[in-house]
Formats: sequence, structure tokens, C-alpha cells
Amino acid sequence: MSRRKRAVKRTIEPDPLYNSIVLAKFINKLMFSGKKSTARRIVYAAIEQFAKKVKAEDPLAAFEQALENAKPSLEVKSRRIGGATYQVPIEIPADRRTSMAMKWITHYAREKVGRSMEEGLSQELSDCFNNQGSSIKKKDDTHKMAEANKAFAHYKW
Repeated sequence: MSRRKRAVKRTIEPDPLYNSIVLAKFINKLMFSGKKSTARRIVYAAIEQFAKKVKAEDPLAAFEQALENAKPSLEVKSRRIGGATYQVPIEIPADRRTSMAMKWITHYAREKVGRSMEEGLSQELSDCFNNQGSSIKKKDDTHKMAEANKAFAHYKW
């Protein structure tokens, strides 16, 4: 019998400018020390720069396309079976896929040295939109790892 209590998902208010829940989650993922207004300012400026770079009419649709390109579909989980640990490929639930893509984009945007966060974020988003860059490489590496361990898929439960 499981001792875990099933967590109740919080409802997140949509962001005020684009009225999007996905963008509100992205702002929350980017936020440091509870400074939501700073995070909003950075994200909105980065999205405007990003929309100009890729020549998109609708910045929100372009952002969602970039996020969709960065979402992984498979990952590996360690399973211990009879003294051996196997990397078992599993499909990722939709909310975790989105969360992983957001985490990767913000991580690699922060890693860009010598640029402001707005510039780094807009650069990473445009790379994701064009299916290149660090976040896409991370997704491809995750998929390659799952593909390489496909032989252990029967251990999934």
C-alpha cells in the first residue's frame, strides 16, 4: 500500500499580457527569490526580441512552437532488478515534458556568458524555434539514451 498522498495540482493564473497559462508557468520557472515582476519583465522583453528575430507575427504562438520543439518524449529511469541496475526507457507525461523543456531553456539561457538574461533567453528560444541549440541537443541526447536502452523496455511497469 502506497504511503504517498496524491498531490493536488495548483491552478496557475494566466499571465497578464498574453493571457497564457503556459507563459505564466515559464515565468514562474525563470523567477528567482520571489521576484515575479523582474521575471515577467525579462520574459516579455525576450519574447519580443525573439519574435523579431524569427519574424513571427504572433509572439505567443512562436514561443509555444519553440517550447514544443524542445519537449522530449522519452527518457530513461533506473530500475534495480536482481542486483543489476538497468536504464529503462519510459514515455514522459505531458506536464513533465513541458517542465523539462522549460527547465532546459532557462538553464541554457543562463549559461550564455557575456549577455543579459533577455538576450540569452531570446537566443535560446530562437534556437529552439529553428530546431538547433543546446536545449534541442539535450532533448536529442535524452532520446538517444532511450533508444540505446530499448532492449530493457520490457522491465517497464
